Amino acid sequence: MPLKPTLKTEILAGVSTFLATMYIIVVNPAILSQSGMSFNGVLTATVLLSFFCSLMMGLYAKNPIVVAPGMGMNAFFTFTAVKGMGISWQVALGAVFWAGIIFLLLSIFNVRTQIVKAIPKQLRYAISAGIGLFITLIGFANAKFIVPNPATMIGGASLHDPIVITFLIGLAIMMIMLTRHIQGGIIIGILLTTLIAIPIGRWWGDASAINFGQKTLVTWQGVFSAPDFSLMFQLDIINSLKISLLPVIFAFVFTDLFDSLSTFVGVAEAADLYDEDGEPRNIKQSLLTDAVATTMGGLLGTSPGTAFIESAVGISQGGRTGVTAITAGILFLPFMFLSPLLSIIPAIATAPALIVVGVLMMKPVTKINWDKLDDAIPAFLAMVLIPFTYSITQGIIWGFLSWTIIKLINGKAKEVSWMLIIIDIFAIWALYLGH
Repeated sequence: MPLKPTLKTEILAGVSTFLATMYIIVVNPAILSQSGMSFNGVLTATVLLSFFCSLMMGLYAKNPIVVAPGMGMNAFFTFTAVKGMGISWQVALGAVFWAGIIFLLLSIFNVRTQIVKAIPKQLRYAISAGIGLFITLIGFANAKFIVPNPATMIGGASLHDPIVITFLIGLAIMMIMLTRHIQGGIIIGILLTTLIAIPIGRWWGDASAINFGQKTLVTWQGVFSAPDFSLMFQLDIINSLKISLLPVIFAFVFTDLFDSLSTFVGVAEAADLYDEDGEPRNIKQSLLTDAVATTMGGLLGTSPGTAFIESAVGISQGGRTGVTAITAGILFLPFMFLSPLLSIIPAIATAPALIVVGVLMMKPVTKINWDKLDDAIPAFLAMVLIPFTYSITQGIIWGFLSWTIIKLINGKAKEVSWMLIIIDIFAIWALYLGH
């Protein structure tokens, strides 16, 4: 990699990063629309947030990192906040907004930077891997490859199901694309899987079981359309501040805080973007950008934005400055006018992308010190409890608490910072509110 990247290198790296992150334009609406939000409205919000906040990351933080609605947080929004806690998506957006305001304050006063330093590296690796497993589980569930089983809790679907067969073909296509290092392999795989899914409900099988009563998976609605701003400023700021909903806001604060921190640290880890002190480069500016992305998510109508670990794709091709993020951000904008074209893509076409993203997020697991049990046990708990409890928050909480307890019992108090003790107190509070 050149020491002084040229403009051409940075722009090409930005294009590569966009191709690696472009799936979020489709996957984010696919997940959030399950909360009752408009698919096209979420798509417009996703594009706007990705455009503005990636530009901010490039111009202000000067880092080659794309910012977009984060995987994991969109799942928390839909499956934990709306479906699990039973609140409306408008109130959930209000909670996202207030979480963003808190993040802005924490970032301005440099508290989030101190929190980053307080998270043991072993837990950083484990959280990143745990989120990857969680995303993978959602992908398999969306494809109906994993189904409920009364006898064993979960089980595998029948290979006679055309939906499962189509999903497996799509997954194979995407794996081949990525292992052969074909740029844009994820989005190409999504498009090809969509084409293969066209016969379902027309000449092969019935899609009504997973497609809300529709017998077909793929329906044509055109190519171009005006942006859908129906979700913009639809957040319920007042009702989200009710005392009974404070646990929801706290859950967003706690989950988004560590989801975004772990993702940003993961990007820095993957790309070796560290300053002379060994901390992620321009971390204060980057975290402030991340806080703005969270606040904008509530205002625009999507889950919080965060740094994308797939930015390492462009960085590996020479991207080192903010030009990479600016280029990728600009490339998001045209897709605000292509929502009918993208809305034809079914869940089984995006499911392989979720699984592939899970693979990409598992890389840090190799850095966990498995031979040192007082490191390995907390890391393992954090990693596996995220998918097993279907909650990022639960995995993070038990990872932190077990780390603190094990280290203190073994006389290693130096490995437990005062900030981590404060985090543990809030974690216990989160457990109490959750029950």
